[in-house]
Amino acid sequence: MYQPPHFREDRPEMLHQLVRTHPLGLFIVNGPEGPIANPVPFRLHVDATTGDAVLKAHLARANPVWKFVRETPETPVLVVFQGPQAYVTPSWYASKVEHGKVVPTWNYVVVQARGMAKITEERDALMAHLGQLTNDHEAARAEPWAMEDAPADFIERQVNGIVGLTINVTSLEGKWKVSQNRDANDRAGVVAGYRSQGNDVMAALVPSEAPES
Repeated sequence: MYQPPHFREDRPEMLHQLVRTHPLGLFIVNGPEGPIANPVPFRLHVDATTGDAVLKAHLARANPVWKFVRETPETPVLVVFQGPQAYVTPSWYASKVEHGKVVPTWNYVVVQARGMAKITEERDALMAHLGQLTNDHEAARAEPWAMEDAPADFIERQVNGIVGLTINVTSLEGKWKVSQNRDANDRAGVVAGYRSQGNDVMAALVPSEAPES
């Protein structure tokens, strides 16, 4: 991933938070006929002592990519997590009025994880993963759904139709392209522009001060 220094994000806590907030990753492998990409919800596990990161997910047995991963265990994989993103019009820049030398662009936040993947078919591991993933996304609901709410035989059939995916992360890269390369007046214009659209999420990402060179 192309990363100009002013857009690079290396802080683990920022990278981990984005993955947890936007867990639907694009899982990419280089298959025998070229790249294969699948959107998959992941769960991030980080060792509190070592900081080592592991991504866990599950794939449908009907999806042939899992067999390729199982048969080529040394093949590196890539997962892309897309965070908030939005267009930037030059009309928001104060510099448009000053000299007009401005063009449209796009602001975005993204994290890329690389590592080695392996497949598991062990039932208890799959059940544990599914339970944790479900709890992550149901916990904030007033009446959270739990796996126990469905008939046991139905859940068993569902589990039989999937395999587990584990990726030991070897590198985690972040890119926060949020107008850091513009001056203070232009950044203020971008913030005001996003807020005028009701996009407070993107507005909050634009820094009030320029990054250190």
